[in-house]
Amino acid sequence: MKIPLSLSVYEHAARFVGRTPWEVSRDGELLWQAHRKAYRLYRHTPVVIGIDIYNLEAEAYGCCIQNPGANGIPAVSKPLFSTIDDTSAIRPFDPERAGRIPLVIEVGRRLKDEFPEADIRIPVSGPFSIAQNLLGLDQLLINAVTQPELVRCFLERLVDGQIRFSRAVVEAGLNVAFFESAAAPPLLSQSLFREVELPPLKRSIQSVSKVTGHPVPCIIGGDTASIIPEMLETGTGFLICPSETDRMLFLTRMEARPEVKVRVNLDPLLYTHGTKKEILAEIDAVIEMAAGRSNILLGTGAIPFETPFENILLIKDYVD
Repeated sequence: MKIPLSLSVYEHAARFVGRTPWEVSRDGELLWQAHRKAYRLYRHTPVVIGIDIYNLEAEAYGCCIQNPGANGIPAVSKPLFSTIDDTSAIRPFDPERAGRIPLVIEVGRRLKDEFPEADIRIPVSGPFSIAQNLLGLDQLLINAVTQPELVRCFLERLVDGQIRFSRAVVEAGLNVAFFESAAAPPLLSQSLFREVELPPLKRSIQSVSKVTGHPVPCIIGGDTASIIPEMLETGTGFLICPSETDRMLFLTRMEARPEVKVRVNLDPLLYTHGTKKEILAEIDAVIEMAAGRSNILLGTGAIPFETPFENILLIKDYVD
């Protein structure tokens, strides 16, 4: 069975220029060279411009991003707000001036000029993923339980900034990659997902889809089989089946919606550290799961920095 392959190259791109993810994430020239070299080798689609893809908005709002040292992924050093009440002051940022967003859009524009055939996308985060950086995940989860209405209002206030951000991306001639993995179970239960997260997430995806002119994917990693109905309620036409969930259960629950594309992710531990035999067996397992189903892609999830190039080329050659 022939199955399309979708590679997710973020921090792994830094490996192509022999620099740390931190260095590449802060330098437009390095970021351009890293993704340029990655695309020339892998010819993957889509090409998502970024290294630490969940930090762009947090930094634009004022968070400090910390150098993790070595080859770690940069992260927010300290939440911007101490309490949920403090978040009422937040206002949308200007995507033409805020943080690294102009840098990332410019890198995307340069790559699109060189590779017009490529699907170049800029990472745009969902409201819960931004909120967990601005308030801290523990505090956000506590407030979601004790003050769900305040948290939902906080998330709603973040949506308008993401619409503005997405519009700037489209005006630059690029596309949007929408990510919301912080909202994944088991950290956020299905009932809390529906009550607190779904209304702003639905508005985000539907509004961004209007900006782009097509339904945007709803990319949520983690154990997501339990929230399939909620994700589908957003109107998205594309979900991922993460390696962390019961993939067979996920695909079975999607049988009633064959028009929605599903990317089934490989286990990154296997393709990063496994033997050739183990990597090929994992691909075969996904192909077997996908048998008889329509609109299925094989994906890697976020490729770790240290993944050998030859392992990704092995996956490409085998799938081809």
